Amino acid sequence: MLSAQHRLRSRADFSAVLRSRGHRVGSRLLVVHTHCPPDRRDQPTRVGFVVSKAVGGAVVRNRTKRRLRHLCAARLSAYDLGVDVVVRANPAAAEATSAELGAALDAALRVLRSRCARS
Repeated sequence: MLSAQHRLRSRADFSAVLRSRGHRVGSRLLVVHTHCPPDRRDQPTRVGFVVSKAVGGAVVRNRTKRRLRHLCAARLSAYDLGVDVVVRANPAAAEATSAELGAALDAALRVLRSRCARS
């Protein structure tokens, strides 16, 4: 479970990540957006989730969000301090196993870490 300090909550925070000039990596299952605001360099990493109706009904969306939240909580140490992350689920994520979602998340994190190291 993600603690309160590790959650993106406000619409303004989500918009800042999605509209920023940060990095974005996509796959068949997920799109991961990152943003590192200069005023948050020493703050904990925050993660938010976007699971639209295209993924499925309310039960499917909530199950997908719970699985993603659990996977991200286990990987918080992979993020640098002060990074805001938004994980957007594609419709295929509803039918994917937790192992497949974890693999897609790990692949995205590897790419994002290498991109962040270069910039």
